[in-house]
Amino acid sequence: MKIVIDARFTRTDHHDGISRYGASLIAATAKIADVSMLVSDVRQLALLPDVPYTLISSPLSPLELFVARKVNAIGADVVVCPMQTMGTWGRKYGLILTLHDLIYYEHPTPPGFLPAPVRLLWRLYHKAFWPQRLLLNRADTVATISRTTAALMAKYRLTRRPVRIIANAPQPAQEHRNPADGTDKAIVYMGSFMPYKNVETMVAGMAGLPGYTLHLLSRITPGRRAELEGMVPPGASVVFHDGVTDAEYDGLLRRATALVSLSRAEGYGLPLVEAMAVGTPVIASDIPIFREVGGDAAIYVDPESPEQFAAAVAQLQDDTHWQDISRRSLDRAAGFSWDESARELVDAAREIMAKRRR
Repeated sequence: MKIVIDARFTRTDHHDGISRYGASLIAATAKIADVSMLVSDVRQLALLPDVPYTLISSPLSPLELFVARKVNAIGADVVVCPMQTMGTWGRKYGLILTLHDLIYYEHPTPPGFLPAPVRLLWRLYHKAFWPQRLLLNRADTVATISRTTAALMAKYRLTRRPVRIIANAPQPAQEHRNPADGTDKAIVYMGSFMPYKNVETMVAGMAGLPGYTLHLLSRITPGRRAELEGMVPPGASVVFHDGVTDAEYDGLLRRATALVSLSRAEGYGLPLVEAMAVGTPVIASDIPIFREVGGDAAIYVDPESPEQFAAAVAQLQDDTHWQDISRRSLDRAAGFSWDESARELVDAAREIMAKRRR
């Protein structure tokens, strides 16, 4: 069975969530199956595992309508796309499309890196559920990354196809931080600065955390940075890194008191698992997806309360409490594995092949 995974959503300089998800899934699946990938820019290869690839058009190109003609020629048995937008006209292969979340129905602002016409279509697309149903029902199987999203898909009857959970996971072989090394008075945030990410509450909460520094790690536009800088309380310490390397991220994570994410909505929350995998406590908004990911290891707060956020950080000043949360975090993260996700993917592909033979 030949599996082709669409890696055309991989970034060319640094991973975002979709990019890292696809690259990690390719690496894990290639260990147990015959896997190749699709790319649209050879620069993407720097962030992808060393597996065979085919160079085709961008997924944002008008040629996407006819991409199945190119993919048919590769001879794939099953194609896996980490998004739901892949063209399917005339396909002769099994297909798994992925829906990560339903965030943009409630928070319809599109990612800023998309071209203006795509942003317009994005907003129109999320005005109703029927376009999503049309996209997903073109697949043989639909993948998603959490039980929370699977439940929402069922609630809104988004697909008639079988739904498989092919979850996110931390990078393998993470070395645990040594609790004896102590912690810096640092709080780490890794994520975008879109409105639903609710970075404003973190910034406001720093008024109650003298001596602590909030590290905002991701790249940020000048306008958004100026907006948030204007909200920093007097005397509070907030550092805008405007992008970090994986090594810098790992170093900050291993010294921080906690990682924080106060999103009002989320598809998964990979930074939570990345932090827990090294033993760094997590402070998260009390929403269903974070409860699913964090279990009893995370500290949950009202995402609209800067005071609850500050109080959660203050609790971690107690070393015994910090170490207990750290141990629980390691145990929780051990339950997430790219190898398990790869097995789920291969099982789904086998089911598709069996049905297509019948």
